[in-house]
Amino acid sequence: MNRPQFAVPQVWEVPFLAVPERLTHLRKGVATTLRRWGLPDLVDSAQLCTTELITNVIIHVGTKTPTWVKLSMLDTHVRIEVRDPDPHGVPALVRTSPEQESGRGLRMVVGVASRWGVIPRAYGKTAWCELSTGLLPAPEPQPTSPRMLHTEALLTVYGRLPALSRASSPAVRLVAEEAATALIADLLHWLQAQGTAPDTALDRAQKRFEAAVTRAAS
Repeated sequence: MNRPQFAVPQVWEVPFLAVPERLTHLRKGVATTLRRWGLPDLVDSAQLCTTELITNVIIHVGTKTPTWVKLSMLDTHVRIEVRDPDPHGVPALVRTSPEQESGRGLRMVVGVASRWGVIPRAYGKTAWCELSTGLLPAPEPQPTSPRMLHTEALLTVYGRLPALSRASSPAVRLVAEEAATALIADLLHWLQAQGTAPDTALDRAQKRFEAAVTRAAS
């Protein structure tokens, strides 16, 4: 699984009228969003799930129903939600024969999704499913030290990314790592311009880092 490479909004939501003609546009939107999130391997599965959940609205609620589709990044999963204003007609798995066309859509969703469900509300319902990204879960939050606060503030001022948080997703954390690497490279260029060899600066920094780690562990 490719890891996310870019910092982008982690929620994509589109309101539309549920008609078959909109499916192609929405499938393209799903593909574009996942590629921007660095998750191209999920495109086919996400498009399938989105198509089937929307088709369920068209068939069981009606064409031109006001509907919303939403993709969101939930750490190790991408969640797909399709919301409509009808609280009835909750999708359910049913037994189907090879000759039957209806009823297969939800089974296809279940076949590729890690989990799925339906949330009924007074104003409608939301059918949802989640696809695994294959990424490792976020590490447990660690106590924030003054050194970490200073570094994160420096990266933010440096202009490489928005303010960080301990709950940041894998995509945002990876971008933060790239930003830190870019900052180190720029500092080495600056030191070289001042007459200090980059290798000398890196050696000094490594010794200071190891000394700090030793003190923290003692």
